Amino acid sequence: MILHVDMDAFYASVEQRDNPSLIGKPVIVGGSADGRGVVAASSYEARKFGIFSAMSAHRARQLCPTAIFIRPRIDYYAKVSRELRQIFEEFTPIIEPLSLDEAFLDVTGCMQAKGSAVHIGREIKSLVRERLNLTASVGVAPNKFVSKIASDLEKPNGFVVVMPEQVQAFLDPLPVSRIWGVGKVKEQMFKRFAISTIGQLRCMSLETLQQLFGTSAEHYWTLSHGIDHRDVVPDRDAKSISNETTFAEDLHDTEDLKAWLVLLVEQVSQRLRRLDRIGKTIELKIRFASFKTITRSLTLRRPTNVTKELLEGALQVFSSQHLHDQESIRLIGFGVSNLSPDGLVQLELFDQAEREQQKSIDKVTDEIAKKFGKHALHRATAVKKPSKGNEPE
Repeated sequence: MILHVDMDAFYASVEQRDNPSLIGKPVIVGGSADGRGVVAASSYEARKFGIFSAMSAHRARQLCPTAIFIRPRIDYYAKVSRELRQIFEEFTPIIEPLSLDEAFLDVTGCMQAKGSAVHIGREIKSLVRERLNLTASVGVAPNKFVSKIASDLEKPNGFVVVMPEQVQAFLDPLPVSRIWGVGKVKEQMFKRFAISTIGQLRCMSLETLQQLFGTSAEHYWTLSHGIDHRDVVPDRDAKSISNETTFAEDLHDTEDLKAWLVLLVEQVSQRLRRLDRIGKTIELKIRFASFKTITRSLTLRRPTNVTKELLEGALQVFSSQHLHDQESIRLIGFGVSNLSPDGLVQLELFDQAEREQQKSIDKVTDEIAKKFGKHALHRATAVKKPSKGNEPE
C-alpha cells in the first residue's frame, strides 16, 4: 500500500501559521503588491478568487484587490519540510519526496508493526497537525497513480482510501484529464471520440487507442485500468534528484520562467547537499501548452552540488532553447543525475579553492536564510539575474 501525502497550500499555510493575523485572509506567496512577478503559492481563501501558482501578480491583484502578498522563504519552508520528513520516518524508511510539500510513502512492509495503511495515514495526519500545526491531505491506495489522485480529491485536509478491490470503481467516474499526460489539448481529442471519463477510456481496446493516439496509447490504457508498477524510490537509492512545477496558467515570459528555474535549482541543490551527493549531468524538462515535452541535458566538467555551478548550467541549457519563439509553457523541471558520494572528486589546486569558496557561500547562505529568511543574504553570481519584478521573491 502506498500513501501520497500532500501538504495543503504549504507556503501560504506556513505563513498563516506563523502570523495568525493572516488566517482566513487571501494570502499570496510571491509576486508583489504592485503587480510585479509571479505567484508561487496561494491560500485557499485566495484560490476562491481564481488565483493559482504561476499566475502573474498583476492578474492576481486584479482578481483579488485585498490579497496580501508575502515574499517566499524557501529555505524556511525547506526546514519545515525536514520536520515533516521526520514524521514520515517514524513509520517507513521508503520515502520518495516529490517536492518540499509532498511525498510518496511505501508502508507495505511496515503494517505489521505500525498498523494498517489506513491507520498509518491517519496517524501521520494527526502528527502533522499536532507537531507542525499544519494540515495535510492523504491518499491511500495500492499504487502511486491512484494514491496521488486520492490525496487531491478532498483537499484541504482530505483523507481518501482506495482499497485494491475498489480501484476501478474509484477511477471510472473521474474525468479523463486525471490521467497523467492528458492536458487540455489531449482532453479535447478524447472528447471528439466521446471519451470524457476514465471509465469510457477503459472500455476502449488497446488496438483502437493505438490507432487514435499512437505511442501514448499503452500509457493511457494502463492507467485507465489502475495499473502502475512504479516503485517508491527513496532519495538514497535515486539515480537522480529532480523537481518540477506545473503552472495553473501557461507562462510565456522568459524572465518569469527563469525565476521559477532558479527556485527549482535551489531546491534540488539543497537536497543533494543534504544527502551528501554530487551529480555530473543536469537535465531541463519543458512541457508546452500543446503538451509537447522536451528534455535537454548537459554534462558538466565535474560533479557538483554547488548552487552557483548548477544554476549556471541550467541557465545555459535554458537559454539555448530560444523559448521566446516557442509557445507558452505549462511545466518546467530541473534534475541532476549521474550521482556519486560527495568528496570523491579529485580537483586541481585552483579548482579546489574555488569549489571550497562556493561551498562556504552555500553553507553560510543556508544558515543565515534559516535564521533570518531567504532575502537576508543575496548571492553574487556571474549569471544574469531575472529582471526587476520577476525575481523569485
